[in-house]
Amino acid sequence: MLHQTLHELVIKTRGRGFYEFTAEVAALLRKSNLGLGLVTLHLQHTSASLLIQENADPEVRRDLERFFARLVPEGDPLFRHTVEGDDDMPAHVRTALTTVNLSIPVSDGNLALGRWQGIYLWEHRNQPHSRRVNPHASRSKTYFGNRANPCGSNRHGAGREPYEPVCFHRPGNFPD
Repeated sequence: MLHQTLHELVIKTRGRGFYEFTAEVAALLRKSNLGLGLVTLHLQHTSASLLIQENADPEVRRDLERFFARLVPEGDPLFRHTVEGDDDMPAHVRTALTTVNLSIPVSDGNLALGRWQGIYLWEHRNQPHSRRVNPHASRSKTYFGNRANPCGSNRHGAGREPYEPVCFHRPGNFPD
């Protein structure tokens, strides 16, 4: 059986830049009692991105911004889609080069991020926007084993209890 939750976060930006929202995703996970599973984040926009990036030194994010400004400059005569300004098409290109979806493992109800990793919305437009991100959390309730023997003594279902982890270190526990 699959347990799922779907939420919506609205992130208000002040224009181009990085906006960390790791704490908001972690709070939703605590409410969902996920335990072990996966959270997928989907950004519903085409001129902003999602990133997992260093959250310790802000110079990393400034360097990324400078690199992308050189790679995809505003006002390039190549771009004809400028209905909303010179930053319109460059914002779409930046999104195409990055991503609007992230998948993050969840272990013991916590995001399995590295020590210096944070989840960011990267706004590519110059003007403020309200951006919608949908966190989708899921976990499977099908497990092998039991509390006394987590990897199970047989493979026919006897002794199974819910909410026990699969032991993949044993041969035969991998699907073909």
